[in-house]
Amino acid sequence: MPIHIIPVDKLSAEALDGVIKEFISRDGTDYGEVEAAMETKVRQVKQKLENGLAVLIYDDEMETTNIFRHDDPILKKLDKLNE
Repeated sequence: MPIHIIPVDKLSAEALDGVIKEFISRDGTDYGEVEAAMETKVRQVKQKLENGLAVLIYDDEMETTNIFRHDDPILKKLDKLNE
């Protein structure tokens, strides 16, 4: 399978921080009506990853890392493919 869920604890703190900052900096990432500071956004995303509300995904074909909500329909499709 070309797509993998990466456990957060398998990345160094620096690597995880870099992935989160890159994710946050993408166009279209929505944090509501009030814009939060980068440090706040990083903390929020990190907490979601650590609490299992979000997951890190690595795509072998695209060689990209992404962050998805734990209940994202794309992840459900991946689970079905792995069965």
